[in-house]
Amino acid sequence: MARPVVLNSSGDVVHKFGDVSRETLERLQIYVDLVLKWQPAKNLIAPSTIPDIWSRHVSDSLQTQWSYPEARTWVDIGSGGGFPGIVTAILLADEPDAHVHMIESNQRKAAFLRTALRETGSKGTVHPGRIESVAKDWRHGPVDAVSARALASLELLFELAEPFTKQGAKAVFHKGQDFQRELDEAADSWQFDLVEKESLVDPLSRMLVFSNLSARPK
Repeated sequence: MARPVVLNSSGDVVHKFGDVSRETLERLQIYVDLVLKWQPAKNLIAPSTIPDIWSRHVSDSLQTQWSYPEARTWVDIGSGGGFPGIVTAILLADEPDAHVHMIESNQRKAAFLRTALRETGSKGTVHPGRIESVAKDWRHGPVDAVSARALASLELLFELAEPFTKQGAKAVFHKGQDFQRELDEAADSWQFDLVEKESLVDPLSRMLVFSNLSARPK
């Protein structure tokens, strides 16, 4: 997995690791500008994190796609302001067969996500509605990966992602320093294979990549 881009609060590159093109950085800058423009009306991110938007949100979200770079079709559940869904779409913008689906029940945030996709020239579809309803009636083809960030406990995330993971999709979830407790609790009801990656933004956090996920027989 590549190292993240490190940027300051103005979006200027302080140091750059890995393979992130200038075009990708330009798209990320467009996206951040949109978030800051829409923030007062839409409350897209926690106000306290605005000064650290590049490290707290952008660099952290880059890790989703980097954790499973082979995936081309993503479903991001509970997309909110687009971290990581829009960031994933930006990273895959030049891949002809890539597409990011974003499920968001808040209509105002869904409108923002459509704007962000259009303005950054990224490929994706916004599905307004509850995750359970959209996933149950999914008619948009096979999915390689499901992502979520700062949404719910692992047990609930597994339930929400199950319509996709039972068809073979992997799940890529960000988790904080309490990740081990959540893993232990989820293991009581679910079985899975896990690849655990230390976060490149916060060494106490983890990127968790699940495959062969299924509910344990009751």
